[in-house]
Order: sequence, then structure tokens, then C-alpha cells
Amino acid sequence: MRLNTPSISTNPTEIKLHQVSKILEISFDDGQTFNLPYEYLRVFTPSAEAIGHGPGQEILQTGKENVTITELKPIGNYAVAPHFSDGHNSGIYSWSLLYQLGNEQPVLWPAYLEKLKAAGYQRSSQN
Repeated sequence: MRLNTPSISTNPTEIKLHQVSKILEISFDDGQTFNLPYEYLRVFTPSAEAIGHGPGQEILQTGKENVTITELKPIGNYAVAPHFSDGHNSGIYSWSLLYQLGNEQPVLWPAYLEKLKAAGYQRSSQN
């Protein structure tokens, strides 16, 4: 699922990884705080593995229900690169993308679940 990431001029003030609940909590300098499940971040990776190299090349990510973030590497002062427990580590999540994923989670997550259902995939847990 390709995202059109707008330029957002907010910066994070705090990032926390909650390993038990598998949530990345990120607060921004405009007062917004988002709780982003690891699975959600993994399936919306900005990596070519998921989005391909052009429109129509997106690959539905499945089997990510139990993924964790094992490391979170800073990329300059504009992004982070999570290392996921399934070996995926090529996605760079800019502050703008994380903000967009937080802001649009109420729309993006149900749409993803519908795509899974349409593909005949049944999640192993109903988070």
C-alpha cells in the first residue's frame, strides 16, 4: 500500500518502544502522540520489499502479527530505521511518515485488514 507522504514540519520529542505490548509510542512537538503497533509499522514499511518500485507493484504483507522491533537506529535527524524480528531492516521511517501513519491509522489499518480478508488470509491474532 503506497503512501503519499506530505512534508510535515513537526519533530518527535520522545520515542518509546514498548516490547510487551509491541507498540512504538511517538510524541511530536505539536502535542500529538501516536501508539503505533509493530505489526502496523511492519506492514506499512516504506521499503521496496512492500511497495515495489512503482505504482501497482505493491506486495501485501502477511504473517507479521507477532513481529517485534529488535533495534531502532536513528537516521540523521530526520528518521529511524527499525530492525524487525523477521529480519526486515531496510525501511527508513521519516518523521513525516511516522506522523502520517499515526494520523491515518484509523483509515489505513481497517483498509489493510480488508485487503487481507479479500486475499483469503486469516490473521493468527486479532489485535
